[in-house]
Amino acid sequence: MRLSIRNQIPGTVTAVTPGEVMATVKVRLDGGQDLTAAITLEAVEELGLAAGSAVRAMVKSTEVALATGRVAGVSIRNQLPGTVSDVATGGAMAAVKVAVDGGELTAAITKDAVDDLGLTAGSPVVALIKSTEVSLATA
Repeated sequence: MRLSIRNQIPGTVTAVTPGEVMATVKVRLDGGQDLTAAITLEAVEELGLAAGSAVRAMVKSTEVALATGRVAGVSIRNQLPGTVSDVATGGAMAAVKVAVDGGELTAAITKDAVDDLGLTAGSPVVALIKSTEVSLATA
């Protein structure tokens, strides 16, 4: 299966916390960062997820926000530090590639945001991803 989701980072499930309908799944990415995914309990069961399961965390580029540093006082669980490796801007939008330990993320953000944050290759950033926007796949 081929997917249009650009952001696919391998990792290993470290914990599954089931709820009534949803579950949180903690994943240790191959680069050592921790990521939380909030997915349906049905998906957890269908994928057979448990501690030790190899997974691929997937996030659409439109669901990745960028900050110039860690953000306190926010409900977003996933904050991955990295470095901008490339910025491709158009008239209104930009694709910002961010190197993170163990992989690369692409964030689709506005050109205005790139300008306001002063993002260029080499800029340190933090990728912000809501746990509900992380999908998981097994091999």
